[in-house]
Amino acid sequence: MATINVLQPPYRVGYFVGSLSTKSINRHLARALIRLAPAELEFTEIEIGGLPLYNRDLDGDFPASALEFKATIAAQDALLFVTPEYNRSIPGALKNAIDWASRPHGENVIARKASAVIGASTGAIGTAVAQQQLRSVLSFLQAPQMNAPEAYLQLKPGLIEEDGTVTNEGTEAFLRGFMVSFFEYIERVLTVVPKPV
Repeated sequence: MATINVLQPPYRVGYFVGSLSTKSINRHLARALIRLAPAELEFTEIEIGGLPLYNRDLDGDFPASALEFKATIAAQDALLFVTPEYNRSIPGALKNAIDWASRPHGENVIARKASAVIGASTGAIGTAVAQQQLRSVLSFLQAPQMNAPEAYLQLKPGLIEEDGTVTNEGTEAFLRGFMVSFFEYIERVLTVVPKPV
């Protein structure tokens, strides 16, 4: 019988920023979420910009960048997706990264990791369509998802500064609550799906 290990905090959270732009408002949002998160969460950005386009022909011989990418995801206890919406969908770079993470067949490193999805845009729907598409992809990949609270943010100029400072008290309280809920969700998932030793 396998020994199991119910993890204790701190929990390792890998986060994806769906935009490749260094000035992305979603990168600002990610910084805000990290600043407001419980101290029991430790964050590592999972870079997606250096990956080549996924090609099934490489399943038997992954490039080094993809192997390192998958190893970084595998080392995390949970995953946070912070994404913009491009043309009513998730950015191509993020989808490409997820495809690398799920291949080859049987080596999906996203499976069974607690996950949360959030996003910001300058438009009123605040990435709602992209988030629903991303949730569908994560469901197929067997990633348990925090379904509430949902967070579709319309970021107006000055709401979140480049360093992640939130200038509106109500928005700051909402984002802090989102991260507290994510921490609690991670604890529940890791209790139900403990890691093998």
